[in-house]
Amino acid sequence: MRRNGLFSLIFIVVLAVAGIGGTLASGNKPLLGLDLQGGVSVVLQPVEDSDPDSITQAIEIIRQRVDGLGVAEPEIARQGDAIVVQLPGVKDRDRALELVGQTAELRFRPVLQVIPPQLLDLTPTAPAPDDTAPDDTVPDDTAPDDTAPDDESTTTVAPDDPDETGYGLAPGESAAPFQGDEPTTTTTASDSDEETPDETVPELPDDIPIPGLEGLELTDPDDDIADQPVTLGQYDDDGNEELRYQLGPTSATGTIVSGASAELQGLGTWQVAVELTGDGLDQFNQIAAECFNQTANCPTGQAAIVLDSQVESAPRIQQPSFSDSGVSITGDFSEGEAKDLALVLRYGSLPVELEPQQTQSVSASLGQDALDAGVIAGLIGLGLVFVYMLVYYRLLGLVAMLSLTVSAALLWTLISYLGENQGLALTLAGVTGIIVSIGVAVDSNVVFYEHLKEDAARGRTLRTAVDGSFASAFSTIVKADVASLIGAGILYWLTVGPVRGFALYLGLSTLLDLVASYFFMRPMALILVKSERLQGKPRWFGMPEPEGVSS
Repeated sequence: MRRNGLFSLIFIVVLAVAGIGGTLASGNKPLLGLDLQGGVSVVLQPVEDSDPDSITQAIEIIRQRVDGLGVAEPEIARQGDAIVVQLPGVKDRDRALELVGQTAELRFRPVLQVIPPQLLDLTPTAPAPDDTAPDDTVPDDTAPDDTAPDDESTTTVAPDDPDETGYGLAPGESAAPFQGDEPTTTTTASDSDEETPDETVPELPDDIPIPGLEGLELTDPDDDIADQPVTLGQYDDDGNEELRYQLGPTSATGTIVSGASAELQGLGTWQVAVELTGDGLDQFNQIAAECFNQTANCPTGQAAIVLDSQVESAPRIQQPSFSDSGVSITGDFSEGEAKDLALVLRYGSLPVELEPQQTQSVSASLGQDALDAGVIAGLIGLGLVFVYMLVYYRLLGLVAMLSLTVSAALLWTLISYLGENQGLALTLAGVTGIIVSIGVAVDSNVVFYEHLKEDAARGRTLRTAVDGSFASAFSTIVKADVASLIGAGILYWLTVGPVRGFALYLGLSTLLDLVASYFFMRPMALILVKSERLQGKPRWFGMPEPEGVSS
């Protein structure tokens, strides 16, 4: 046996064992699709005729919303004019269905109050101000109305310096809001020099809750009504709340935006350039005037950009009016953050109105039944093939089963890795593709063994016939596997949904069959035929006794 054959055998066995060991150690496992773990599938149809670009934009927006649900490997694809959305393992199916097809508005809301990070965990415990307020509190004509809903409060809260906090200030009074890293709408600053009224309250003791925090719990998305004040959060990439805003009624929607793009402003500095429609410019300038002048409707000077009950950005307005191409949002943006904000501004709302045409819900128990049925079918098929190969090819049949085991180990490692790191889901159609690939792999062994049998029948010994038979057989194996790969590639390219899963896993299994055939089957067969104990015993390999011997 040539040394490179031994090395290839050791290499493929070590690779398979290491792959399985690493998979088990890391806890990786295949990610199951909708039909195997349950979930929901919905077909969304545009209410009116829509152009292809609008459908493409809608798919991208739906994909972003689904990602926010934490759904692993969602399948979102276009099927004619419709959009097919498959959400495996989703827990709140009603919310998911509402989310994917909701034509949500991108809203611009004035910021009434900013709650800094260090105050997010505070819970008010003091009694109502009208029961315990001391004599030196704000006079009744300026104090907030205790009967008003808490989320309409415009009290500004900021930490540390009592001269800048605005603790206890009435809605109409001026105070310095929380100064975070919020972006601005221009690169030219415009500071306000308004004086704080004389009726300010002395600094509060540390053990007394800060007035104005009552009622600032987050507004439920179902209660996010356009013409009502709300309290919403801004979140980082990991879903952690960074800031909380109390916002006024919606001043404008995403219809005022005609375009937005991320631009490199300087060395490593990014900004978002916003283009407005004709009517949208007038609406935005009304917002800008109120926020720039810090009126009672916009006391902080900030305008929040809100999508799906989350604050995407809250830039500070620094000009009272803008031209149609003069609006830019600047701040400490990375390239990705600037592009994400531009995407929200461009495609915050679905460009088409969609309605569910067909909804299918798959329970987890039904998915488990499907998985069990697929596994049982695979084991039965593998068992029958194993018995056939052992009866017909004896020891070479055992080599074929070991070759299948190596392929299966590599495939399991690959599927588990892609499932954990790339979100590749294993569906029932994919399981079918893997089962079909068993036949493809066994065919490769049969081709080799039949070539070997023909050479043995012509009088050659198995030891001398292995290399020549494999060279001829491997050429046939490559051609057959390439034909399977072509079919799988065409299926994957032209189809959507489960059929693509079938094509993908059939293609992967076929590629691994080529690897196992070259690196395992041939060198393993050589080891057996060169064994001294098996010399002169061709029937142990399912071969006829030679009529003559030739070298």
